[in-house]
Amino acid sequence: MKVLLSIKPEFAEKILDGSKRFEFRKGIFKNENITTVVIYATMPIGKLVGEFHVESILSGHPDLVWKETKKFAGISKEFFDLYYEGRQKAFAIKIGSVEKFSEPLPITSLGKNVTPPQSYRYLSS
Repeated sequence: MKVLLSIKPEFAEKILDGSKRFEFRKGIFKNENITTVVIYATMPIGKLVGEFHVESILSGHPDLVWKETKKFAGISKEFFDLYYEGRQKAFAIKIGSVEKFSEPLPITSLGKNVTPPQSYRYLSS
């Protein structure tokens, strides 16, 4: 099963070039059968730019998650700490194989009523 994630352009680019191998989230999918994440690069791009295979999902206290992911986090410790400030649980999606689309696609290519998700949106295959 696939899920659509809204990701800031700077982070989407780092995922696509391989320098960011974890995508951090405050909440995670309820469905455990997610195998693929479709990347929607938020404005000013506003398009689908690629997808990646979900290798695994780490969860735990932010300090522990940072320790596991810091080498390939693609973000600074300061950014990480601000993002998870006051939280006891962090989630990190470990990025497997990545496919960059040759041409960014409009979100409407997923269907007429598909809009960019606030956190995530399940996609039918």
